[in-house]
Amino acid sequence: MSDYKATIGIECHVQLKTKTKLFSSVGNDARNAEPNTLISHICLGMPGALPVLNKSAVDLAIKAGYALNTKAQKFSAFDRKHYFYPDLPKGYQISQLYYPIIIGGYVEINVDEEVKKVGITRAHIEEDAGKNTHPFGKDFSLVDLNRAGTPLLEIVSEPDIHSAIEAKAYARELYLLMKYSGVSEADLYYGNMRFDVNVSVSKTSELGNRTETKNLNSFRSVEKAVDFEIKRQTELLDKGEAIVQETRGWDDSKQKTFSQRSKEDAHDYRYMPDPDIPPIVLEDSYIDDVLKEVPVLPSDIRANLTGLNIPKVVIEDIVSIPSMAYAILDVLKKSDAESAKKITGWFMHSMKKLLELSESGQTLEFFDGNLESEKFIRLAQMVNDGKLNSNSALEIFWEILVTGKEPEVIANDKSLIQVSDTSELENIVDKVLAENEKAASDVSSGEMKAVGFLVGQVMKMSDGKANPVVVQKMIKERLG
Repeated sequence: MSDYKATIGIECHVQLKTKTKLFSSVGNDARNAEPNTLISHICLGMPGALPVLNKSAVDLAIKAGYALNTKAQKFSAFDRKHYFYPDLPKGYQISQLYYPIIIGGYVEINVDEEVKKVGITRAHIEEDAGKNTHPFGKDFSLVDLNRAGTPLLEIVSEPDIHSAIEAKAYARELYLLMKYSGVSEADLYYGNMRFDVNVSVSKTSELGNRTETKNLNSFRSVEKAVDFEIKRQTELLDKGEAIVQETRGWDDSKQKTFSQRSKEDAHDYRYMPDPDIPPIVLEDSYIDDVLKEVPVLPSDIRANLTGLNIPKVVIEDIVSIPSMAYAILDVLKKSDAESAKKITGWFMHSMKKLLELSESGQTLEFFDGNLESEKFIRLAQMVNDGKLNSNSALEIFWEILVTGKEPEVIANDKSLIQVSDTSELENIVDKVLAENEKAASDVSSGEMKAVGFLVGQVMKMSDGKANPVVVQKMIKERLG
């Protein structure tokens, strides 16, 4: 076992879910836009262009503070961070250095049944830069400024993380907090959340030289990058070599980090207060009004679902899809625990297909929409009333998710309603008993295993419409 202790801090850039950019009225959703079509004179840094702060970005930062177990600062202000790069036309980025909108807080994670708090140093609002692309084999680069001016919240953790598993758990929980609180779309595929992990190892209480692996966009890549860096740095130190403080990238195909640039010298960004943007001054009453809109957060959902006596891993699967979690909570509120547990089982059975459709982009509306819990409650009641068997209920449940139709309509259209009327089943049961004299004789002699065979024959003859519970009772009564 290694004597080295890893120390990890994570910086996360969260794209705020606003309709327009941070300082201009240009649209904020550039996913399907052609390059350089969502821009304005403010994005381009034209002379005389004056930025105007987007109020919605401030509101979302207030919600983020609540999700991070702290409260937004009453006073915060913007600064200019100067550097020159093609994707930053005006030569500086507007950020918050001296007076960030969030100070303190924590994220609670659970690793190996142990609850741990990861402290938050700060979180500040800033604008994103554009995007440079470098066509393979060409001697030029292309600049797309659609992303320039996109509102971000940079969340900086304390160095309270000490393993790759903890790093992954923190990244996932932060994602859930930002998703549930409505702060961000939190779509990792589109880079709505990007993680930078700082890793150092040491045998003493004094921290070693750290490396920063930037722009990780999945929980798995966070875990693997941290794990790789811990092993790489440990091996170098064991050989007597020094750790170079540097920025590194992550090669997902090779599952390894690679050196990008040295960080031996601190950059002089020449920060200065931005003279064009007044400070943000918040009243307690304003903060409280914004927080009234924050929905139920993951910790509350876990607490409610614990009462269903389902495995913790199932609870985490449910929490991973907000629309599913809210639907089950609504069932608990409007119905009972038994129905909620039954519906949870149907969700879990459908999970694989749901995720496959989500990854292909076919059910994004389902994952972000509001599911009508009343339909699930009525479906559960149909099962309780003996109108549906479990397989039919699962089929109808899936149809509700995909089409939104009423359960009764789906059941009738697919002819799935079970026959429980004994008068309708008598002829079928009599015919099955007559055609299977040996099995009927075995039951009469006390061989109850044969009952299942006879029930199966009735189900087959009735095209699966017979209620097996009613059929079994009828067979036992006829055969004594």
